[in-house]
Parts: sequence; structure tokens; C-alpha cells
Amino acid sequence: MSDVPFGFGLPDRDPERRDQPGANDPFGFGALFGAGAGGAGGGTPEELLAKMPLFAELQKLMTWSGGPVNWDLARQGAISSLATGTQPTSEAERAAVAEALRLADLWLDQVTDLPSGVDRALAWSRVEWVEQTLPAWSALIDPLAEKVVAAMTSALPQEAMAMAGPLAGIMGRMGGLMFGAQVGQAMGRLAGEVITGTEVGLPLAPAGSGVLVPQNVAAFAEGLDRPADEVRLFVALREAASLRLFAHVPWLRQQLHDAVHAYARGITIDREAIERGLEDAMGSMEGGFDPSNPEALQELLGSGLLEPEETPEQQMALRRLETLLALVEGWVDAVVAAAAGERLPGHGALAETMRRRRASGGPAEQTFATLVGLQLRPRRLRDAATVWGAMAQRHGAAERDRLWSHPDLLPTSDDLDEPLDFVARQGVDDELRRLTSEAEDPGTPSGDEAAGDEATGDDATGDDATGDDATGDDATGDDATGDDATGDDAR
Repeated sequence: MSDVPFGFGLPDRDPERRDQPGANDPFGFGALFGAGAGGAGGGTPEELLAKMPLFAELQKLMTWSGGPVNWDLARQGAISSLATGTQPTSEAERAAVAEALRLADLWLDQVTDLPSGVDRALAWSRVEWVEQTLPAWSALIDPLAEKVVAAMTSALPQEAMAMAGPLAGIMGRMGGLMFGAQVGQAMGRLAGEVITGTEVGLPLAPAGSGVLVPQNVAAFAEGLDRPADEVRLFVALREAASLRLFAHVPWLRQQLHDAVHAYARGITIDREAIERGLEDAMGSMEGGFDPSNPEALQELLGSGLLEPEETPEQQMALRRLETLLALVEGWVDAVVAAAAGERLPGHGALAETMRRRRASGGPAEQTFATLVGLQLRPRRLRDAATVWGAMAQRHGAAERDRLWSHPDLLPTSDDLDEPLDFVARQGVDDELRRLTSEAEDPGTPSGDEAAGDEATGDDATGDDATGDDATGDDATGDDATGDDATGDDAR
């Protein structure tokens, strides 16, 4: 008689082989579920699942409670996608990166007053890039994912909400798995391309870390016909310049995050509009909508019906985000061009390669297109570089960098439409501010105080003018007609 309840199990084979490995498992499937590692044994369902590697891993993923994105899964997914293509960094590469960043800072000192932002030079492998940038990704993405989950939940009918009550926790964890898988895939793709710690548009490495990814820098240099040292120095100049800006403009990183989160706050799902759209879409399909037909489902999903419409507030947030990213990138372009000068013979070709890289969808473009659907326009980046280059030529590097002292001083999106007009106005605006300041000076005769109370008020006609001081003791009394005026001193 079988000792498996209800007879669910493989029949016993040769009793003499019962205790030998694989006796009742010829294809080894038992190993997948932990057979041979303690057996089924007794215990609670959780204990039994914990003994089965496949289910143990699923249980681990489903118990994630660290936020709306399962970052454990994201990390695993990203690293798994890099398993066959990543190379560890060598000691020689680390030394070369440190020297490139040191020289880059020396050159930048001569073209900007912003101090160095590099405290330590790091050469990361692709896997290290994934692991070390996770905290920065979490700060950027978690609020966005949280809002998406809230919008999806609020779109559920009340009856569905009531039915899903007991499963709400599981649904939340499933959402975390979904986001974790998506983020992991995106991070793995970026890790295979990104060449520095700031190339996505904002710093992802710990503060003060100048980062290059040597394997990706080498891939970037392929086909450029430039020496490896020259390409490395060009990349180091861009990294060091970006870090100066983010290290000494304290509000900049937060402004970029705020723009992304402002977009997230506007995410809503109009359930009634989707229901109406579904009816219209299904009615327009020949023969109606067949949910079992993959092609019909693909057509419905590709129609854009389920994509939420952007609100005016979201469009404003995207415009602000694009402008800030363009200004950062343009400043880096301008400062690196000034620092490289005649020192780096291949700078022009390298800069053009970088522009083409961005235009074809570089790491920054991929990141923000995935997060908020923002398509960074190459022209906007060129306009920003024009502003910073012209500012330095016309007003000097110090005046150029002064614009970063407050967000209100920076060019707006409209200013970037006419970059040279913005530059020309800077001198005029400064002169107007000087004249306005002089006009408001209390000591100016034409100011309010000169023509105001002091001229016609108490001081002019009151006690000081006609009172005691003017006609009293001081004017006609002792001081004026007395001893001082007609007395001994006068004689």
C-alpha cells in the first residue's frame, strides 16, 4: 500500500533501490522541488514550501515589503541580463580612471569658478554600476510607482474593491514584482551602455564619486580612430564637470526629482472613459472583440486607449524637466569645450559623437522616456549649449555660472527658443537692476523720503522747522540772541 495519502505519487519500484538517489525520479525533477534535501517530511505548509527551492524563491519574492518596487527582483533581473557580457575592472583601469579624473579637474579649474565635486575616483564594472546606483533609482522611481498603483486601485469599481479586500496585500506585492521586473530590465540595458555616473542626466553614484565604466568607455571609443587615453579623458571631463554642477548647486538634484514627481501626481485613470472607449473600440472591430484572439487584444492595447491623457500640469512638469536637463547638458558641453580647447585634438569629433549618441537615444533619453514618456529634443540641447557658450564669451565665465545661484535666474523654455536674445538681455537687466536700486536709495533727492514726510511733514513744518529748534530757544533764545549770538561770543 502506498504511504502517500490518496495515492498521489509514483509507484514504488524495486524495494532494494528505494533508498538510492533517483530511484523514483528518473528525470531528476525532484531536485527542482528540493527532493533529497530533507524529503517532504512534516511541518507547516510554509515550512514545506521553504524546503522547495523554486517555491522558496517565489515565497521570498512575494514577501517583499520594501515599497512599491521589488528592488531585490530588479537587482537580480538586471545582473542576470549582464551575466554573459560583463567584465571586472582591472587595477590598471582603476589607475587610468583616477588619473583621467585628476587631469580633468585641473583643466576645469581654469574655465569655471565652481570647485571640484570629485572626492574619489571609481572604475565600475557593469554589475557594480547596477548595485551601487540602486539607492538613487529607488529615490527617483518609488514615488512614481506608488502613484501608478494608487491610480490603478482608485479606478477599480467599488464591488471589485470589496471583493479584492482580502487579496489587497497580495495584489500590492504582485505590483511590486511587476515594477521590479520592468525596472530590472531597464537597468540591465542601461548598465550595458552608460559610460559615467551622471550620463543619465543626474548623479546616481554616492556623493563625491567620480565614476567611469571602462568596459563601456571602450565600446564608446570603437570606430572613433582616437587614442584610448584621449577618449577616457574626454569622458572624465564630462563626468567631473557634471559633478561640479550638482555638488555646488544644492537645489538642482531636488528640482529634477520634483519635476518627475510632479508628473506622477497627475497620473489618473478615468475608468468611465476607458469603459466608453472599450465599447467604441470593440464595436468598430470587424466581428466584434474576441478576448481569446491575441491579435484583437494586441490591436486594442496598441490603440492608446489605456494610456492616460496628460494634464496641463503634467505637460508643464515635462517642460520644466526637459529645460533643466538641457541646461545641465548644455553647460557641461560648453565647459568641457572650453577646458579641452587645444589640449585635446580630437575634442570636436568626440563631442559630435556624443551628440549623435544622444540623438539616437542615449542613456538619459532612455531613462526619462521610460519613466515619464519625455522625449529630449536634440535641438533643445544645442540651444542650451549656445546660451552657456555665448554667456561666457559676452559676460565671462563667472557671470555664466552665477545664473546657477538661483532657479529663477536660469533661462526658461521660452528663453531657449531665442538663446542669443536671452544672453543679450543679461547686461541690460543688470543695468536696469542697478538703476532701480539707485532710485530706491534713501539718500537720493528724488526718492520717496526726499519728497515725502521729511520735506513736508513733521520734520519740515513741525517742531524741528518752526518749533523750539527754529524759533524757540535754539533760534531766538539763548543760542541765537543770548550769550552765544549777542553776548560775549558775538562781541
